Amino acid sequence: MDNKTKKRPNLLTLMDNAGRFKYFTVGAIVLSAASACLGLVPFVYIWKIVNEVLSVAPDFAKAENIEDYGFTAVKYAVNAMCVYFCALACSHLGAFRTVANIRERCVAKVLRMPLGHIETEGSGKIRKIIIDSTDAMSNYLEHILPDRTVGMVTPVAMIALLMYFDWRIGLLCIATIVVAFLIMYGFMVGPSLKRDILAYNVALENMTKEAVEYVRGIPVVKTFGQSVFSFKKLKAAIDTYEIFSVSYTRRFRIPMTAYTVVINSFFAMLTAVALWHGSGAASPEFFSNLMFYIIFTPVIAVIFFKLMHSSEADMIVENSLLRINSVLDVEEMKDAENPQTPSDYSVEFQNVKFRYKDAARNALDGISLTIPSGGHVAFVGPSGGGKTTSASLVSRFWDVAEGRILIGGVDVRNIPQARLSEIVSFVFQDSKLMKTSILDNIKMAKPTATDAEVAEVLQRAQCTDIINRLPDGVNTVIGSRGTYLSGGEQQRIAIARVMLRNAPILILDEATAFADPENEEKVLRAFNEMSKGKTVIKIAHRLSTVVDADAIFVFKEGRIVESGKHEDLVKQQGIYSRMWNEYQKSVEWKIEN
Repeated sequence: MDNKTKKRPNLLTLMDNAGRFKYFTVGAIVLSAASACLGLVPFVYIWKIVNEVLSVAPDFAKAENIEDYGFTAVKYAVNAMCVYFCALACSHLGAFRTVANIRERCVAKVLRMPLGHIETEGSGKIRKIIIDSTDAMSNYLEHILPDRTVGMVTPVAMIALLMYFDWRIGLLCIATIVVAFLIMYGFMVGPSLKRDILAYNVALENMTKEAVEYVRGIPVVKTFGQSVFSFKKLKAAIDTYEIFSVSYTRRFRIPMTAYTVVINSFFAMLTAVALWHGSGAASPEFFSNLMFYIIFTPVIAVIFFKLMHSSEADMIVENSLLRINSVLDVEEMKDAENPQTPSDYSVEFQNVKFRYKDAARNALDGISLTIPSGGHVAFVGPSGGGKTTSASLVSRFWDVAEGRILIGGVDVRNIPQARLSEIVSFVFQDSKLMKTSILDNIKMAKPTATDAEVAEVLQRAQCTDIINRLPDGVNTVIGSRGTYLSGGEQQRIAIARVMLRNAPILILDEATAFADPENEEKVLRAFNEMSKGKTVIKIAHRLSTVVDADAIFVFKEGRIVESGKHEDLVKQQGIYSRMWNEYQKSVEWKIEN
């Protein structure tokens, strides 16, 4: 599913992803067509029953073939159902493999995406695109495609039957069908509906994304006694979805009403025909033909209902393919074309520039700095200055737009990604632990690690008190039996995981932000233990945690405006000095009686 395949029919594009299972989809189409033809045969035999009854009336004892006709009608109806069941079995087998292949491609793509893209788009949105879009494709292949085949084959056979018994009544029925089809085509097909479906999915994705963010922020919302209305983005997303849904529904009221009236007007028309013929001399043959149309015409409404939904499903699938392509078309993080090995673990920025997608200005604008191997530095400054962005570029969350970032004299783009992940480890301010055991969480960093190695890093990361109070120790599953960890405790477990990784370059991004005073002291001790002999980049707003750094770089609006040791920066009476004075005041601040 690349750019070249977007103009291809949706079904062919889906079958490209089915592999050899595409033959099941082909089989489903063939069997559905056969089922449609078989499903019309019982109506012929029902007509034969009515015709024979009318031809022998009032001496009904002469009707000798009614039982045979009845059993034959039932036989064809059962055969039609059995064939359609086989069609559904084939369609499901083809759909399962197609969707599985597409999801595997998407997941593989996500693994190759820049981590920054995932952070920017939001994991909730990407998950929704993959799951919901493939669910729509699955529904299309499993149910809509067989129904659509029945809906396309049936009218052809249906028109032949309508014209066979009485061409005059047949023409009236066909005229009604044409009017209903034109009405349906007007509101179910066309570019406006495609735009509406796209807008609907975008509104739904945004609402889901903001809902996820709102749930994550519930502790803050509840702490300050706010409601959902305080979360403006979520409220705006809900309002947008509501406005679109209501206007979309209202726009369909008149055409949908007209369609429903026309497609169900067969009985009124046939009643008028019967009254007109009934006023004069009418043959039994005419009334038997009329009975066929009375029995048969309800099928038309059912067929059109299936066609209407299959037309809408076509647009939904097309939109789903576009959304899946939005994932598959993301530019991958290219692996090293010229693999090189760093000579040491120094980090150097050479006139680095970087701009986020659709941003008005550069997030980084000419950053140059050098961190010696084993050096401990800090990035500080006002929010939005570029601290986290700079650190993220070291581990290739994104690639620089201009300039270079070197590790041990080698451009990070020339270091294989697997090797780069071994060299650089990140400790985020909100470290994530999986809902599995503490042991498995830590061994994610090194699956081959022994229990002894895990026990050692837990001790070095100041986690002994956590393990001792857990019901099953290191084998305790987080979230089971009400077992949860505080933010500071989770951070220490995350530090143990990074310790086990033993990467020579560490990036600590506001790693003590969510720790209480007791946990903060233990986290800092764990940091000191973990940082021995490592190159460390620490991003912090708590300036007390960076005063011992070998060098402090002050960021503002994407540039380094000051650099040096803590004592020297305080004496300069610049941005850092003001930040330090404000921090000191915040520490000393207290409520007086």
